[in-house]
Amino acid sequence: MDETEKLVEKHLKYYGYSQIDFEPDGNVPPDFLVDNRIAIEVRRLNQNHFNGNHVKGLEEVSIPLWHRFKALVESSGAPLDGDSWFVYLRFSRPVEKWKTLRVTLENALDNFKNTSDKRSRVIAKGKGFELEVWCRTDVPQDTMFVMAGCSDEESGGWLLPQMQINLEHCVQEKLKKISKVKEKYPEWWLVLADHIGFGLDVSERDIFRNQVSVDHNWDKIILIDPRDHTRWFEI
Repeated sequence: MDETEKLVEKHLKYYGYSQIDFEPDGNVPPDFLVDNRIAIEVRRLNQNHFNGNHVKGLEEVSIPLWHRFKALVESSGAPLDGDSWFVYLRFSRPVEKWKTLRVTLENALDNFKNTSDKRSRVIAKGKGFELEVWCRTDVPQDTMFVMAGCSDEESGGWLLPQMQINLEHCVQEKLKKISKVKEKYPEWWLVLADHIGFGLDVSERDIFRNQVSVDHNWDKIILIDPRDHTRWFEI
């Protein structure tokens, strides 16, 4: 099981079910079968980048880019004149291929390192990215540059619209996946680890139910806080 499936299994046990079969029919839907009758499909509810028919979770780009940028910054060498600087990368999609982006970022850092004009400013800007030397660190570090952050300009946004857009995507994606086996079991649930609203609080759930409408053919859709399998709500 992956982490999302483990979360859902804990939730089902907390819910009081004891007969829980993981992948009862092998590597095909459903992910779980409860009491031999409730088929359950599992997924992360995460933010996605929609580009025509192509859909990618935002983290599919942001996490690898974060690690690559961090490694680049940490390889910047010892500080000159005893000073270290925080650097910050902002980006939006489509993201330039790392092979060429790395060269641009590396050259910008080297130019700053070797110039006498040491002040906070944007040192590189291109299609979909901006690299800023943010400020001097309070105390010298082991390297000239220190990672301050890497910001995905497409993440965030208004919470409920983001949840609705991505819920609709998950609902349709999973309905298509179960279409050939839906008649096999009398009841189907979609259970989502909510990595957008993180389960919402009580007042947010009321607003959600009043403002968000998602048409679907599932018997239940349940959102679970990925940090706590006991925090959940049904939509």
